[in-house]
Amino acid sequence: MIFKFLLIEPSTPGNVGAAARAIKTMGFDQLCLVNPCEYLSGEAQWLAHGSIDILEKAEVYPSFDAAIEGLDFVIGTTAKQRSVKEDYLPLNGIKKILENKCNSIEKVGIIFGREDSGLRNEELKKCDLVSSIPLKTTYPSLNLAQSVMLYAYELSGLTSTNKPNTFNEQKSLAALKTKVEILLQHIGMKEESNIYPRILERLMFLGDTDVHLLHSICNKLDEKYTIYPKNK
Repeated sequence: MIFKFLLIEPSTPGNVGAAARAIKTMGFDQLCLVNPCEYLSGEAQWLAHGSIDILEKAEVYPSFDAAIEGLDFVIGTTAKQRSVKEDYLPLNGIKKILENKCNSIEKVGIIFGREDSGLRNEELKKCDLVSSIPLKTTYPSLNLAQSVMLYAYELSGLTSTNKPNTFNEQKSLAALKTKVEILLQHIGMKEESNIYPRILERLMFLGDTDVHLLHSICNKLDEKYTIYPKNK
């Protein structure tokens, strides 16, 4: 798997520098920024300490949508639960979820929101899963760089797995999600209904075996009812 750590509109150069240092110490090297502050400033470089290369090659995007384009799996992080999702995965549950998807996803994005307000509801809706760090107290909360450090530490073991990766884009979780969306619309289920987003949310918890089984079911339905475009 390839991991990208995305910071959405970070406002403090020091936080970006510390985040770069955090991911590098855990074996990662891909930092992405959306509308960032002066992330190459002296403060950022000082706190990066030995990780200036991560800052210099950071990918910069103009919007949230542009940043997540091309990712197979998007995990949003939040300090508190919102009404936009029903399932909130604790930090220590992410690794197992990803291990079970090693052949159906390849590029994974870990998304961190703004220092003062986090991710917006419309951004959380676009995440495949939403995660939070269990805290003993609500205040003081963790800052941005501390949160990045904890997620990088938790996921670091996945960078050295010896499992063979047989990722196939046509049989991936992202491809299955598209098939299910088309199927739901085909049977008349509207996006604004309560069950539509819930089905897609639960879909993201499937492991490789179930992903492949559902691909087979969708393909059989297509053979009988011609649901999908022929260039799928």
